[in-house]
Amino acid sequence: MEGENLIEERLIIAMIDILEKYRNNYIKEMRKDVGHAPLMVTSCGVIIENDKGEILLQKRRDNGCWALLGGSMEIGEKFTEVVRREAFEEAGIKIGELTLFGIYSGEDGIITYPNGDICCGTGIVFKTTAYSGEIQNNTEEALEHRFFDRTNLPDNINKYDERVIIDWTKNLQQVIVD
Repeated sequence: MEGENLIEERLIIAMIDILEKYRNNYIKEMRKDVGHAPLMVTSCGVIIENDKGEILLQKRRDNGCWALLGGSMEIGEKFTEVVRREAFEEAGIKIGELTLFGIYSGEDGIITYPNGDICCGTGIVFKTTAYSGEIQNNTEEALEHRFFDRTNLPDNINKYDERVIIDWTKNLQQVIVD
């Protein structure tokens, strides 16, 4: 019995050591092992509306397209923690109360990045009107942030976010699961 406990304890320590390597850089660390091969990822995004009912989009630095704020989940993170972290990293703002907008999957969740990396993502999207702080432009990941109304969206919307943004324009009241 004592020997079994010692083995179990060593396995737990080994597991913790392995997890720590990936904890805050999961995709970057995985890429070292798999190169550009497809990775299954969970991404979380947020629809942020201002008091005019307009949506905040960011012009992505990597492809120049307009997109929601959001990104990939790190090991141990909760969905809401992802969008709060990403909103702060990408725009310098803090997010308030969140409601679930939709869960997205399928072929249009497959992304090939400019460097050749491929990710197959499931997107968990939230919505909020509660945010604070001054929106920062020219961050590490975004060139610009701008609010758009439902009838005046930019032409070059990021492929991964297009379905979500189109659903937002319809002003749907139910949570989308697709």
